[in-house]
Amino acid sequence: MTLPRIAVLLDFGAATPLSVLAAARGLATVIFLCDHESSYVRGVAAEVGALATACDITGLSDDEILALADCAELDGIITFSERQIMRTARLAARRGLAFHDPDTARAVTDKLVQRRRLAEAGVQNTRCRLVREPAGLGAALDEVGLPAILKPRCGAGSARTCRVDTRGEAVARLREFGDGEFIVEQVLAGEPTIAGADWADYVSVESVTSHGRIEHIEITGKFPLAEPLRETGYVVPSTLGEAAREAVRDVTTRALRALGVTHGATHTEVKLGADEPTIIEVNGRVGGYVADLIRTARGFDLIRAALLAALGRGGGAPEGGYRRHAFQLFLTPPMAAVSLRGLDGTEELLARRGIHAVEVFKRPGDRIDWRDGTLAYVGIVHGAGADHHDVRRLAELSLRTLNITYELAKSP
Repeated sequence: MTLPRIAVLLDFGAATPLSVLAAARGLATVIFLCDHESSYVRGVAAEVGALATACDITGLSDDEILALADCAELDGIITFSERQIMRTARLAARRGLAFHDPDTARAVTDKLVQRRRLAEAGVQNTRCRLVREPAGLGAALDEVGLPAILKPRCGAGSARTCRVDTRGEAVARLREFGDGEFIVEQVLAGEPTIAGADWADYVSVESVTSHGRIEHIEITGKFPLAEPLRETGYVVPSTLGEAAREAVRDVTTRALRALGVTHGATHTEVKLGADEPTIIEVNGRVGGYVADLIRTARGFDLIRAALLAALGRGGGAPEGGYRRHAFQLFLTPPMAAVSLRGLDGTEELLARRGIHAVEVFKRPGDRIDWRDGTLAYVGIVHGAGADHHDVRRLAELSLRTLNITYELAKSP
C-alpha cells in the first residue's frame, strides 16, 4: 500500500524530526522542507537527510517550493513551528490542503489581530494596544492601564515578555527588548483557588480540528510562574474539577471558531478567572513539550493526531483515563543569571523513583538571558507520580537534589 505524502516545514518548535517520523510510522511518508536560513535547521540537517527525504527550500518562493519534484503530489502539509505557520498556510492554500487558511494563520500568529477578532466575535474584549517605540508607550498605557503585559506582537516561547507595573518599568523593558512591534494589554485577573494554591491560575488546552470539528485532547496544568512571566513546568492531568474543565473547553471552542480554525492543531492558554475563564492567547500549532506529557499520562500521540488532521482526517480524542500523572519541571534560571556556572546531581536524581529523565540544555559557561523565554531554560526534569501531591513532592525533590549555580549580573 502506498502511504499518503505529507510535507513538514521544519524549524524549531514542538516536535523534533524523530518524533514526527515516529508519529507518522504506518500513516504517511514525510518530506521535510528545510530552510537553511534557520540555525535550528542547519543544526539538524545532516540527521534529517539521513532519516528521510529532505528538500532544501532556502531562498525559494512559495511557487518554487511547490514546483519541487518531491512536492509534486502532496496529500498534506503541516508545521510544528511558530515561525513557519504563515508560510505553511500559504502553501496549503495554493494546493487546497488541510491547514489554517492564511487569514486564520495571521490571527493565530499576530496577537494584536487576534485580540481584535476575539472582541469582534463577542468572545472577549481585552484592552490591547500596539507599541513600536518608547515614545508611544504613554498613550498606550493610558488606554490599557497598569499593571500591563508587554510582549511581542508576533512571537513564541515567552521571549521578551513580562508584566510591567509602572510607566518607567515599561519604558525600560521596551528599550531592553530592542526593535520590533510590541503590544501592551491588560492583565487578566486570575483566581488561584480554582487550580489550587500550589499551581498556577492558568492552563492550556491542546486541541485538534478537522473539517471544523474540534476535539479538545487535553487540558494541561501549570506550575506557578517565575518572575517576570516565565513558565516553570506542566502537569497532565490538570487539577481542575469537571465544571472548571467544561468552562475552559467552552471558551476555547468559542475562540477557535471566532478565529476561523477549521483544520490543524492549536494550543490555547486560558486564565482561570473567578467569574469565568478568559483567553490569554491562541497558538496555531501543537504546544511546546505537551505531546510528551500526554503520551506519558494517557498513551495518546498528539503529534500523530496533528498529522491526521493535516491529511484531512480526524485524530480522535483519547479513550479511557490517565495511567499516571506526568510532569515536566523546567529548570528556570533567576532573572539575574547571565551564564551557567555548574549543574550537579543529575545522576542522583535519576536514581529516584518517579524521575524518568533529566534533559540538560546548557553547559557551564553558556550564556543565559531571561528575555529569551523558554530558550533560557537550563533543562527539564521529566517524571510521573501517582497523584498531584506526588508530583509536587517529586518537583520539590528535584530542586533539592540538583545543585545549579549561576554567574549573576553585577548590581549597578
